[in-house]
Amino acid sequence: MRTLVYSYQWFSLFFLIFSLCVSAFNIPRLGIMQRTHQHEPARTVSSSDSPGDDLKTYYYTQRLDHFNYLPESYATFHQRYFVNSKYWGGAKSGAPIFAYLGAEAPVDEDIDVVGFLKDNAPNFNALIVYIEHRYYGKSIPFGSWKEAMRNATTRGYFNSAQAIADYAAVILHLKTSLSAQNSPVIVFGGSYGGMLASWFRLKYPHVALGALASSAPILYFSGAAPRAGYYYIVTKDFQETSMSCYQTIRRSWSEIDRVAKKPDGLSILSTTFRTCKKLSHSSELKDYLDSIYASAAQYNNPSYYPIKATCEAIDEAAKKTSNNILGQIFEGVVAFMGNKSCYDMNKFNNPSQTNIGWSWQTCSEMVMPIGHDKSDSMFPPEPFNMKNFVKDCKSLYGVLPQPHWVTTYYGGPDFKLNLRRFASNIIFSNGLGDPYSSGGVLESISDSVLAISTVNGSHCLDILGASPSDPQWLIMQRETEVKIIKGWIAMYQADLLSIK
Repeated sequence: MRTLVYSYQWFSLFFLIFSLCVSAFNIPRLGIMQRTHQHEPARTVSSSDSPGDDLKTYYYTQRLDHFNYLPESYATFHQRYFVNSKYWGGAKSGAPIFAYLGAEAPVDEDIDVVGFLKDNAPNFNALIVYIEHRYYGKSIPFGSWKEAMRNATTRGYFNSAQAIADYAAVILHLKTSLSAQNSPVIVFGGSYGGMLASWFRLKYPHVALGALASSAPILYFSGAAPRAGYYYIVTKDFQETSMSCYQTIRRSWSEIDRVAKKPDGLSILSTTFRTCKKLSHSSELKDYLDSIYASAAQYNNPSYYPIKATCEAIDEAAKKTSNNILGQIFEGVVAFMGNKSCYDMNKFNNPSQTNIGWSWQTCSEMVMPIGHDKSDSMFPPEPFNMKNFVKDCKSLYGVLPQPHWVTTYYGGPDFKLNLRRFASNIIFSNGLGDPYSSGGVLESISDSVLAISTVNGSHCLDILGASPSDPQWLIMQRETEVKIIKGWIAMYQADLLSIK
């Protein structure tokens, strides 16, 4: 009977998350790469060997709670990490350690995508370690994902502070086991992982010499980022690609509403957009299209430019059927998602481990108030409503979000001033075409807290694997980052020598 009760509770939570993810939590997803459209290239990087060839998998016995001394805090779980020692110069030479901090996904999904570490490790003679975030992948407390997410008690250990304490424990364990006390550590992360990398350097400067935080929208927590900034940049990206495409998209929302009001309107929309299931409400279609446009802008990689592909399809359809706005929009869907027998309107919100986990993190501490403004946008007005957000989180998890805890714990509300006063050795990299750059650090704070941005860059582009087709501006961005990191290591080695 107890098992049946637990199963019912899990099913109820699963259903609620699925329902709310397409309503109150319609906040653009973070993540290194978007994996839901047809234009994503094969996961190849410039390094010739496959990512698994030189990797060894380890499990560290991690403490459940780093921050109190209650008996239950000493419970443990196995945290997964991968090590590539192919390029390492060894402990005796003080060769550095590159540590990739996993984010809201199994870390092995990122290894062959985030090529920056592997591409540059030979030049640094660096050891590479990839550490998985607790509650994701195979680093699950309480024995199983179902048990870990079962109630507020088990979910209570699922937060960023515990995660970066995990990273510190793994890195210190690794340095001890390798007798590499004099090997400087550089941490890397992108998106949410980029936030973790910057926060790790702030909280554990004795563990990490420096951090590269790629596309880390940390200013959303201090209130410095405009709530409509994300969608303003999405709109700008589409305008700069094709003004006619932008105008078609902007007109399409009212056309969807007009058709939906017809007696058989939802059936017409379902047929027009070839949905896998009949629409229950026009908002399902709107949220789906919103996610496509946001993803195209956020991951507008120069190797395939999804905005261009989407807009070319919309504009080409307009030449053939100028009066059929929804038909034109559908051709954009096909261009982005690929030609499918049907299109799942919940594609971006299916309750995967990542979506369920991030839903909890969003409802607890990662509150980023992103919405549509009333003007300067190709989207219909839909401002972020904190009151409704709190209500839905309370309904789902029984806890209240803490939107100001991030700035309390990591520094704020004037985060830039705090960075100037006590931070060092952090690179904040951004592509200005990335909508999340609206919440990024775009100006250097000091001589060692540096902002590097590119006009045409997209989300986390700089830490992806290098490619022969990379534009010169991207090559130069990475070269600048490498030069800065070399400077940190040279200064560390000089300081170490002078102390000895």
